[in-house]
Amino acid sequence: MLVSLIKKIGVKFSLNDPRWGRGSQNEDQQPSQDGKRPNPNDGPPDLDQLWRDFNQRLNRLFGKKGGGGGGNGGQGGGFQPDMRGAGIGAGIVAVIALFLWLVSGFFIVQEGQTAVVMSFGKYSHSTPAGFNWRWPYPIQSHEIVNVSQVRTVEVGYRSTVRNKQPKESLMLTDDENIIDIQFAVQYRLKSAPDWVFNNRDQEEVVKQVAETAIREVVGKSKMDFVLYEGREKVALDAGQLMQQIADRYKAGVQITNVTMQGVQPPEQVQAAFDDAVRAGQDRERQKNEGQAYANDVIPRARGAAARLMQEAEAYRSRVTATAQGDASRFKQILVEYQKAPAVTRDRMYLETMQQIFANTTKVMVDAKGNNNLLYLPLDKLIAQSAGEATANKGNSSTQGAAGTVPNTVPPVDPLPAKDARSRDSRDARDREVR
Repeated sequence: MLVSLIKKIGVKFSLNDPRWGRGSQNEDQQPSQDGKRPNPNDGPPDLDQLWRDFNQRLNRLFGKKGGGGGGNGGQGGGFQPDMRGAGIGAGIVAVIALFLWLVSGFFIVQEGQTAVVMSFGKYSHSTPAGFNWRWPYPIQSHEIVNVSQVRTVEVGYRSTVRNKQPKESLMLTDDENIIDIQFAVQYRLKSAPDWVFNNRDQEEVVKQVAETAIREVVGKSKMDFVLYEGREKVALDAGQLMQQIADRYKAGVQITNVTMQGVQPPEQVQAAFDDAVRAGQDRERQKNEGQAYANDVIPRARGAAARLMQEAEAYRSRVTATAQGDASRFKQILVEYQKAPAVTRDRMYLETMQQIFANTTKVMVDAKGNNNLLYLPLDKLIAQSAGEATANKGNSSTQGAAGTVPNTVPPVDPLPAKDARSRDSRDARDREVR
């Protein structure tokens, strides 16, 4: 509507117009007092002429006729501005300016960002992503904060691990050793108002919080623990402590990750430390070898001990059972012996002789009242009996047995008494051994 109104008025403020500020087209074509037509490019624009052109156009717009153009005391009736037209023009200009001022309050917030709106510098509210409006400046202003970006703070180094910062990286452990640590902290914003208002230099605050937390964690740990098996634990504890400190400061950040870039002793003692590390590795290797040897020997020794114990237990059980059986048998024999002593004694004698002769191949017989011993080669007799039994297979068993035994007895060779006694003692030893 304002554009159409301006076009209807016909006001032109184009600097490319050669007649800008030099009167209307009719005036340009009238000759001056010296008879020459004025050149539109001569001299700067006339402010009075600008005002007269604007007033004439306003008069034509509201149905009034303005006075003609002329000089001082000219023929056109002079310059007589219309105050009512001027007021209307000023109102239109004011409306246009107000419209432009209100339009300046629109702004766009991209995805992953949020806008913090401030009224006269004080926090008012936060706006989400999209097309938003606030009161224009100087009533309200806004600041767009990227809350989805993962930010990184480096402590102990810059860009690369080789570019160390000793003032930040050197730390003291619990066992009073100095250690060189470089690490990076990744974080995101969880509260845009806290990030904007609660701290002056936000990234420096996060850096100081990270350095404070890691120094506290390292100061409570041993040097070997930080260098080797405790790296992940140190990073985890440091991240938790950083979050606690940041929450107390209301920094509006969320610690997402703590990455150890380098953990080592200072360069001045690096050689000595390497020697100590190698010695520790040799110690661990020897311990592992000893443990492997123990794992090989101890199970076998335990197995042998268990086997011996089981064998001893079996021998004890066998001996105990045998003794108990013999005692029980003796008791049973005693009962029978008490019933018939003579018969039982003869039966026991015969059973004993049967057992002895069953396992004996040679028998020495000592005749009473004679110094000679009778030698009975039972093994030869048995072998001869078996051969004759095979030859006389067709005969009856009764006849073969009756005719064979007497004929198989070889002549008994008498032995001297001395040789007989020595042989008897030798055979007795053999029986004992058996």
